[in-house]
Amino acid sequence: MLVSLNWLKQYVDIDSLTPEELAEKITRSGIEVDAVIDRSQGMTNVVVGYVVSKEKHPDADKLNICQVEVGEGDVRQIICGAPNVAQGQKVIVALPGARLPGGVKIKKAKMRGQESNGMICSLQELGIEGRVVPKVYADGIYVLPEDAVPGSDALELIGLRDIVLELGLTPNRSDALSMLGVAYEVAAILSQEVKLPKINYETSSEKAQDYLKLRVEAKENPLYGAKVVKNVKIAESPLWLQHYLMAAGVRPHNNVVDITNYILMEYGQPLHAFDYDSLKTKEIVVRLANEGEKIVTLDDQERTLNSHNLVITNGIEPVAIAGVMGGANSEVTDSTSTVVIEAAYFDGLSVRRTSKELGLRSDSSARFEKGVDPNRVLLAAERAAQMLEELASGEVLDGTVLIDELDKTPARVVVSPDFINTRLGMKISLEEMLSILNRLKFDVEAANGLLIIDVPTRRQDIKIEEDIVEEIARLYGYDEIPMTLPSGGEQVGGLTPYQAKRRVVRNLLEGSGLYQAITYSLTSDELAQKYALKAEDTTRLLMPMSEDRSTLRQSLIPHLVEAASYNVARKEESVALYEIGSVFLGQTEEKLPYEEEHIALIVTGKWVDNAWLGEKVNADFFVAKGIVEALFEKLGLSERISYEKAVVEGLHPGQTANILLDGEKVGIIGGLHPVERKKYDLKEAFVAELNLQAIITASVEELVYKPVPRFPAMTRDIALELDRSKPAGEIVEIIRKAGTKLLKEVKVFDVYEGDKMTAGKKSVAFSLTYFDPERTLTDEEVVNAHEKVLKALAEAGAEVR
Repeated sequence: MLVSLNWLKQYVDIDSLTPEELAEKITRSGIEVDAVIDRSQGMTNVVVGYVVSKEKHPDADKLNICQVEVGEGDVRQIICGAPNVAQGQKVIVALPGARLPGGVKIKKAKMRGQESNGMICSLQELGIEGRVVPKVYADGIYVLPEDAVPGSDALELIGLRDIVLELGLTPNRSDALSMLGVAYEVAAILSQEVKLPKINYETSSEKAQDYLKLRVEAKENPLYGAKVVKNVKIAESPLWLQHYLMAAGVRPHNNVVDITNYILMEYGQPLHAFDYDSLKTKEIVVRLANEGEKIVTLDDQERTLNSHNLVITNGIEPVAIAGVMGGANSEVTDSTSTVVIEAAYFDGLSVRRTSKELGLRSDSSARFEKGVDPNRVLLAAERAAQMLEELASGEVLDGTVLIDELDKTPARVVVSPDFINTRLGMKISLEEMLSILNRLKFDVEAANGLLIIDVPTRRQDIKIEEDIVEEIARLYGYDEIPMTLPSGGEQVGGLTPYQAKRRVVRNLLEGSGLYQAITYSLTSDELAQKYALKAEDTTRLLMPMSEDRSTLRQSLIPHLVEAASYNVARKEESVALYEIGSVFLGQTEEKLPYEEEHIALIVTGKWVDNAWLGEKVNADFFVAKGIVEALFEKLGLSERISYEKAVVEGLHPGQTANILLDGEKVGIIGGLHPVERKKYDLKEAFVAELNLQAIITASVEELVYKPVPRFPAMTRDIALELDRSKPAGEIVEIIRKAGTKLLKEVKVFDVYEGDKMTAGKKSVAFSLTYFDPERTLTDEEVVNAHEKVLKALAEAGAEVR
């Protein structure tokens, strides 16, 4: 927010302070002043000039020789290249010796053989940003009003003898997005009164209701008012109005549009002016847009609307996007004679959603999003009517076309002085508290040891007791809050059980040789559900940076594959990465996704590459599975984990398994499908993903240590002929169930699928370990236990080789 001090002085007396002192007081009260800007920027010797004559430069097509009077008959020859310079104009002249922004110093000079004694200036040359210069003067010099006096101070005339404060507002302080809001703040700081604009104008005998009908079909709009002003004369705004707007960062257009922008900055209430004749139907209907409905806005861009966008229509087609921007089809032009002034209260959430979807932000939408004062809506319309009468010779029709169902009741906060002092650690008297609240223009009553406060609707950030505490603290002075050391017992910090286990997981993976990767949570629609453990509704951004970053992911694997591909493409052929991060599944009632923490890994290239010993081992499925098994072993879950063959799109059909915890799926493991490997230019690569949240929060029995057995174990090996499609894990389960309590361990130590095997068969060898920790086993006991295993295998169709 840019605050012109010349403008601010209209509402509150600040003459006793320098701009720097005022900025310091505002900052100390809670609104940071980012900059104090001198609009004159140290310029000197800049005066009003009168162009007595103009003729073409004899040796330059684009230059003119101007004779310019700069006061009391002092006529100087100045060479000017501006296309709009003309005889009889009053212009801004920088005389020799003048200093302009950017360190420019004006000197006498010769241009193509002709003497030039100064410079006729554009506004940009005086340090005014081109974006706020009126379009008619954007490419040339600035022309002053006819009553400007040659030789007088041009900077004073065009409002550059002014200081502007740039306020760094937090989102909750929407009240300070207006000159009156800033005036209330400054008045409270300085214990001054606010001088509000006096509204007084004459009305026509004709009634606005006879010219305009209003219908509100959308519940999103509880207040809509319109005033009608006839016989408006479109012209340039007065110089003071133009330069107040430019000081506030707003480009002047014409008197009607400038009045609406002036009131936007003065009251913080957006207004919009329609050309009455362009409405055609003489009716305004406020409704939701039809899906796919189009409108060309004032920036000459065609916008496609959604069914939840609020629009202002003439009963047939949209003429404005509510709270955001007007339509080109009802724009005020030089031929406009009758104006409709719209003053409305639009729902901030609706305006923000529309603004984001259309990628269209404006001063109007910024204020509606943060909240406008409901009690200033119609007051702003009255102020606009007054200014249209004064500055555009308008004839204001009697009455306001209005539909008003808006609750304007002030918020009430009840708080005790003890509560305030306890929160602040201070002893502020009741009288001081009442004084501060009165300076803020809050209606306050002290009764039964409580402060009963009705907060003005302009301060929509004040809702609860703590808000009142903050108001009193900042105006009493943050510097007055005593410095004290914290009291209370000390407590040693620590990790939660979840955090501790997550750290164990990270340490194990890094100890296994994997490097941590951090990838984007956003991905493309195509990859959002790829490799997902469970597919849920996806969450898409309204305004994504790109289509590749448009949707929240449901798996970590796709981006890990991309990371591996990126490294391999840069000659890092052996890659082992893991990531711990969130995936986003489905949506809550608040339209937000559920977050679930997962862990994923990828290995490709050489797993062991020992040049000294000549040992090289490529990463394979069992490397990835070994890392996963080590993880479960570390977490005490290995006995409850099982694997089942699975088919997952993007993974090799013969090298993919679901990982089950107590029979419930908690992850997947597998090799990348050859098609996927080719797409990413990878050799064999193996991935796994686990629901980290599920495995960390799984209940685990306490670890019980047992003494090392004093008695020897006995082993028996079995080689079985199985169908190639038969998982070895199923056989392990059969052996475990059939084995007596003497069977302690079952391991697969060999798989053979060579030419000597029957077609479709494979040989799998198992090692079985028997022992009793209390005694030495006899051969007979082991034989009996082993026979039971063999019998169970035979019944399951497994043939012993």
